Amino acid sequence: MADRIIKIAGASLNQTPLDWENNIANILQAMEEAKKENVKILCLPELCITGYGCEDVFLSDWLAEKAFQKLLTIAQHSTAITVYVGLPVRLDGQTYNGAALIDNGKILGITLKQNLPHDGVHYEPRWFVPWQAGKKKEIILQGHKIWVGDLIYSAQGIKIGIEICEDGWSKEKRPGYKLKEQGVDLILNGSASHFAFGKSKERESQVVVAGSSLFHCTYVFVNLLGNEAGRMVYDGDIIMAQQGKLVASGTRLSFKNYNLLTAEINFDNPGATPTLPQADVCQKNEEFGQAAALALFDYLRKSRAKGFVLSLSGGADSSCCAVLVAEMVRRASHELGWEAFSKKLELATVANEKEAVGLLLTCAYQGTKNSSLATLQAAQTLAGSIGANFFHWTVDEEINSYESKIEKALQRKLTWQQDDIAKQNIQARARSPIIWMLANVKQSILLTTSNRSEGDVGYATMDGDTSGSLAPLAGVDKPFILQWLQWAEKELAYSGLKPVNTLQPTAELRPPDRAQTDEKDLMPYPVLVEIEKLGIRDRKKPSEIYAALSEKYQDTADLKNYIKKFFRLWSINQWKRERFAPSFHFDELNVDPRSWCRFPILSGGFKDELEELDKL
Repeated sequence: MADRIIKIAGASLNQTPLDWENNIANILQAMEEAKKENVKILCLPELCITGYGCEDVFLSDWLAEKAFQKLLTIAQHSTAITVYVGLPVRLDGQTYNGAALIDNGKILGITLKQNLPHDGVHYEPRWFVPWQAGKKKEIILQGHKIWVGDLIYSAQGIKIGIEICEDGWSKEKRPGYKLKEQGVDLILNGSASHFAFGKSKERESQVVVAGSSLFHCTYVFVNLLGNEAGRMVYDGDIIMAQQGKLVASGTRLSFKNYNLLTAEINFDNPGATPTLPQADVCQKNEEFGQAAALALFDYLRKSRAKGFVLSLSGGADSSCCAVLVAEMVRRASHELGWEAFSKKLELATVANEKEAVGLLLTCAYQGTKNSSLATLQAAQTLAGSIGANFFHWTVDEEINSYESKIEKALQRKLTWQQDDIAKQNIQARARSPIIWMLANVKQSILLTTSNRSEGDVGYATMDGDTSGSLAPLAGVDKPFILQWLQWAEKELAYSGLKPVNTLQPTAELRPPDRAQTDEKDLMPYPVLVEIEKLGIRDRKKPSEIYAALSEKYQDTADLKNYIKKFFRLWSINQWKRERFAPSFHFDELNVDPRSWCRFPILSGGFKDELEELDKL
């Protein structure tokens, strides 16, 4: 008998929660392209009909009902092709995360997810119920008899099993072990696996290649693509492996509506399956530029805003935001072409990158008597180099007005000795109303520039420098931003960053003779990051952090003080983190209570734990 050689494919899709027209169009277009390329089996991502980020709407009856209606429509287009399609399934008042396999107009069955992620950014057990391994049942959905549960399928002359995202990461309860016992030839895994630095390689080795080896099969993994619902970014990974050998992987972090990757698999002679070249780049700085650019692009077009407004101080954080918008223009236009780029953002067709940045980014330097000429020149140079609109004004008049009213009410002068924080904060807050007004007039998204290190310790003025509706940098730490800007100047040719990269980070809120810097106010940023990772990511108490770091730092008294300061500031500033603008998840952790780290607003502030540290 001839070998079973079948062309299979994965299609990553840029979906949006509850956007039925967009989601179904992407699915059908991917299916049509696959059929034109003579693909026989196509895997699509998890929950691709509804979108993964529907949150509490998953608890409604109507959502699953409508998703099933859409599945029936999709099935009508499955002539001569077998397709994995993700959707929610509602049974007896409970919602399950399902993957339907459709073939030649029919629904062969719906596999239900057995392992639900419940850590980090994941809250699936809030919406879904895990399905019991080995269980299956026949149900009636809108008049159609369908088998659901833990299923094996026969299609295109091979046996197919299904894992759904977290199923593939589970060490002990992975469905693949039982699928192997039943002799499947192919495992399809449609996922909504969020982007994080370096995660793609981990996914490739631990889930796909290892899975294909463990279960002696061909394994296909397909991820969602883009900024789906506002916070999570999906890289659109498509990875195929056979018997422990990587066969193919697609380009990640694309600006397209969908991407299709195909491969011809010899199911009877794996050694004869050709291996496709790998083209993707996973270097961290490059990943950040691409992921942030895609996140901004999708956020802009899905929110239907006209562009971005930014208070550009000349410092590292605001400069990084400006460069990321320019990178969004450069990367998206290079991949899509100017016509498609302009159409996606509903712009008049533009001719070059600077012209596009000028349409999409407006910056303002809002100076005070404490601002330096160096930061003004840095902001002006950067804005001019990328083509952004640039305005410059001062807010001293507004600050003086606020201060004089409080001085009259209190019947005393405000001084730096007595009122340091208040005098700093009013400068940041005085900038907020006017930059918000500019954003409103421009019908644009106001970017706030807070980074994760500032979020840790509350080094930000609420309703001041935190003003905005989107915080692109809140998921990354300050040292990373500083080195990324150096990298972007050299490797991405942003020459306008040169003045920015010569400056020491400072809020410029105290008089110049006080020589204010961020690290004087806080602690060395590298130390802050190390404490953060041990205390927040690894959940260690202060004495354990001290034990882990004391050999590295000669001045252990300073180290103790830094640890104490971190936990004191962390505890009292949770209310700030609760109010930060939505941010993108890029790193192995973040401090956004909506998407990774929950902490009580009121707490004991680690009093006993810090006393324990003092005794060491």
